[in-house]
Amino acid sequence: MSDKIRIALIGTGQIGTRHLERYAQVPDAEVVAICDLRREHAQSLASRFNVPDVYADYHEMLARDDIQAVDVCLHNRLHRPVAIDVLEAGKHCYCEKPMSWTYADAKAMYEAAQRTGRKLHIQLSTIYQNEARAAKRIIDEGHLGKIYFAKTIHYRRRGRPYVDGYGAPAFVNTGTSGGGAMLDMAVYHISLILYLLGNPMPETVSGATYQILENMYPGRREESRYNVEELGMAYIRLAGGISLMMEEAWAIQSDNPANDQIMGSRGGLRVDPLTYFTTLADLEMDGTFDVKQGLWRWEQCDPLQVYYSESQRHWVAALQGRVPLIDTAGVALNTALITEGVYLSSHLGREVSRAEIEAAEPGLGRERA
Repeated sequence: MSDKIRIALIGTGQIGTRHLERYAQVPDAEVVAICDLRREHAQSLASRFNVPDVYADYHEMLARDDIQAVDVCLHNRLHRPVAIDVLEAGKHCYCEKPMSWTYADAKAMYEAAQRTGRKLHIQLSTIYQNEARAAKRIIDEGHLGKIYFAKTIHYRRRGRPYVDGYGAPAFVNTGTSGGGAMLDMAVYHISLILYLLGNPMPETVSGATYQILENMYPGRREESRYNVEELGMAYIRLAGGISLMMEEAWAIQSDNPANDQIMGSRGGLRVDPLTYFTTLADLEMDGTFDVKQGLWRWEQCDPLQVYYSESQRHWVAALQGRVPLIDTAGVALNTALITEGVYLSSHLGREVSRAEIEAAEPGLGRERA
């Protein structure tokens, strides 16, 4: 197949605009319609990106039979109903991260894709980064040996949306976002680790969330109804005897460790900067890589590799049948199981099992005082 993929987009905020910019760089993508309740704003973007049709009601747009895929760029709590409507309308669905604000919603989306036979793709940008692509190949070729431990730690010093000066209030209250640092940032790093490991099933989660820093402008707190976590952390047992430790902070009194690592019996790997740790001739060795040159060679020798360099490009190529679609929906579903487990474990004050997470009341333990 080589015809352009005709795409519609729902939600023209900051993320929706970014998606339109990326589709403009994919020659085989043609955005034919956009939808937003703010029709004038949508019309302005349509003029900027040469999109012919604008809607205020996405149901009207979904009734068209000339649209193959729909990109959902709405607040977290709207992902499930809109994505399922898209899938049930016979369209393929691309959805922003997180998959949804609860595991139950994410599972419903996944099951809807299975039921309708449509493709569901979740925006997990970290897996397309150069270092991640190289790390995946190193791991898949067995250079780490038996993998048993992974960790991901990422901090911002003062990076809470809106209350620290950037972004919109919708990011920091459960009514729209459904959560804080865990859903905004941790999902990127958890999903990266799961993807690199081959998406093992989470078995147990022991986690905690905090909103405790004193430094915040009172007016911004009140205006935004800020009630989500600024820090989440967890110890997760994964299938195959793998332990995963994660920490994610929007704001914390620390520098930023910025570290994603995977350790095995033969070697260990830091993702960025890509570094290999091993023992050679009874000598400990740290190895570095020319990632840029390696990826250039891969793409020269295997032209299909270029379709794994960016999420929208991969999505369009998969819809054209050029490459298999990465199971981002499966990775995002297990990521949602973990984030739900962190909230539940923090609420209950103990480790929780996969069965407990699956059976728990959706959204329990989200709001912070």
